[in-house]
Amino acid sequence: MNPSRLLPISRQTLSTMTKKTTNIGVEKIITPLNSKKSQMNKRLSEDVELEKYIEEEFDRQKCGLELIASENFTSLGVMQCLGSVLTNKYSEGLPGRRYYGGNEIIDKIESLCINRALEAFDLNKEQWGVNVQPYSGSTANLAAYNGILNPHDRIMGLDLPSGGHLTHGFYTAKKKVSVTSIYYESLPYHIGVDGYIDYDRLEQDARNFKPKLIVCGYSAYPRDLDYERFRQIANINNSYLLCDMAHFSGLVAAKELKNPFEYCDFVTSTTHKTLRGPRAGLIFFKKEFEKQINESVFPGMQGGPHEHQIAALAFQLKEVKTDFFKTYIQQVKANAKQMGESLMSRGYKIISDGTENHLVLCDLKSKGITGSKIESICEYVNISLNKNSVPGDKSALSPGGIRIGSPALTTRGFKEKDFEKVVDFLDRTVKIALKIQEKSGKSLKKFKQEFKNYPELQILKKEINDFASTFEFYFD
Repeated sequence: MNPSRLLPISRQTLSTMTKKTTNIGVEKIITPLNSKKSQMNKRLSEDVELEKYIEEEFDRQKCGLELIASENFTSLGVMQCLGSVLTNKYSEGLPGRRYYGGNEIIDKIESLCINRALEAFDLNKEQWGVNVQPYSGSTANLAAYNGILNPHDRIMGLDLPSGGHLTHGFYTAKKKVSVTSIYYESLPYHIGVDGYIDYDRLEQDARNFKPKLIVCGYSAYPRDLDYERFRQIANINNSYLLCDMAHFSGLVAAKELKNPFEYCDFVTSTTHKTLRGPRAGLIFFKKEFEKQINESVFPGMQGGPHEHQIAALAFQLKEVKTDFFKTYIQQVKANAKQMGESLMSRGYKIISDGTENHLVLCDLKSKGITGSKIESICEYVNISLNKNSVPGDKSALSPGGIRIGSPALTTRGFKEKDFEKVVDFLDRTVKIALKIQEKSGKSLKKFKQEFKNYPELQILKKEINDFASTFEFYFD
């Protein structure tokens, strides 16, 4: 896979992109305004402070190792759409049914995105519809719930420490954490000691709880899902079945994971993770629910849609249908598998002993250190990952694990041998962290204060920066 097809833009190109680009309606506006020295058309370069921060973030991404499983690097085409004149237009409603005038072109763009979304997942347009307006995956989930549920209806979703998401109904003994658990009565299901979803326990709990909706999907579960079993369990109480494929929608589109559309009534997703699109959301629905879902999005949950995001999504969905994208996703899976195997060979405990998707969940309790400490020290040496709950945790703020993913570095051209090196960097960081903890004790604050006293961290950071910088990152 040639990474140049993924990241064809440099920092210099970013700063001058609107000067060079003629196909998104920018230059036509800039030329006459510049000729009159308009104060209404200042460039980013005139805001020195903000431009400096953006350049610093560019350097952080280029010189670091991005292992956050929910992040990716998008393409120039997506960026061009996001920075286009489409951001100027207000377009409440749906194509052909807007509450404002001047949407004849916007209607074409949104209709194109709708068609491409259905085509990306090979859906029959007579059986499935999609709303492409949600601002994010979380709002997509809430809009879907709102379209089919009444307040205090019962739902079941994967528990957060088992790899679920906040919007699947998470709460604690002291607090209803997610708005989903505030508006609806939620009962979580769990993974077993083997790291896999305990479908038998889920079935028994569903028989007793009688949910109106069962949510399948995850944010930190390294395995594929048994949608047929989910459907059987949902049928016990005639429950709706919704799949939240925010994390793994790219793998579903590439047919590298099972297909939730065969069994689910609704499928939601973000668009910026394994799909590599802009930061937005999708709600797929069986056609019989079209009215409820569309009205739940607008006017129920949102105002005007972000048409620049919708255009960016349309651009990316065209790539999703290519052989190139399938090859990319296959490499994502291969790299994640390599990370898991490399960590286990170094004595780390991996939930479910491996992965079938794009992420690896590592339990650090046997190492005697928290995920929050490893997240902080990794950030110090320019490795980005996130602390994550693992089975047995009692605190989401100081959990016993970390979550790492392969999509972003795969976009930059990393292969299995490169991820072996990444794991080596990670292992060295953990070993230094254990030395620091011997001196600092349990306090995270004191742990961070010790970083400056360990010169090997600066040496490691330079090695990481030098290594990461050898891979392509937005070039001419």
